[in-house]
Amino acid sequence: MLRFDDATTAVLERAYQGADFRNRRQASFDALAPVAGERLIDIGCGNGLLTRELALAVGPEGQVIGIDPSAEMLALAEDRIRDLENVQIIEGTAETLPLEDGSLDGALSLQVFEYLEDPSISLRETHRVLRRGGRLVLGDMHFGTLAWYSDDPERMERMCKSWDRHVADNALPAKLPGLLREAGFEIASVEPLTFVDTTLRPDGIARMMMILMENYAVSNGHVPADEARAWVEEQEDLAAQGRFFQTLTHFVVSARKL
Repeated sequence: MLRFDDATTAVLERAYQGADFRNRRQASFDALAPVAGERLIDIGCGNGLLTRELALAVGPEGQVIGIDPSAEMLALAEDRIRDLENVQIIEGTAETLPLEDGSLDGALSLQVFEYLEDPSISLRETHRVLRRGGRLVLGDMHFGTLAWYSDDPERMERMCKSWDRHVADNALPAKLPGLLREAGFEIASVEPLTFVDTTLRPDGIARMMMILMENYAVSNGHVPADEARAWVEEQEDLAAQGRFFQTLTHFVVSARKL
């Protein structure tokens, strides 16, 4: 699993404010369609960017609860929403939500469930805290859709196989509809959001992944440091030559509690 130490948190804080991640947040926000006065939860709120947007949407008569297990991320979230009175930030996990049965109008989780060893536990827990007809939006990456060009495909395969191990399930979106139905939800929609980068943008998903993947592969002993560094340098060279290409698809799954 990816560890959210200070260095990783700093990388994510910068990347999450870029265009790719802004578009991803917007897709989940639009799918949930928050309404003034609603009570919502942001499961795995991270640095609080989406939590704040939800709080502004529900207004002072509504409430948003942000929950996350990472103390580093929670500190960023607390700082980001300190001027809002309708947000509560708490430490916790998706498996155990400290809320009453049927107490929420909606729940949202962005790239969290792919890290859970047994997402069905958290789906049942989310079902519990939602009112009947309550909405749930889950946004997760399907890493099986990753296509990334390299002149050294074998090295690229080693790097990608290492990265697959940072999540509990690298193809979770393919399983979510079935898991949601088993947990008592009705599927409303499944929408793909595909990212394509041919220029290695500084604020893009590809650049963030290169930083995280190098650190993850080396620190976990999956790939030697010199090989991981050569991989990064090759991608930078390809971008300079106009030959960079990476694509990855994120899925936004919307459901309602029956």
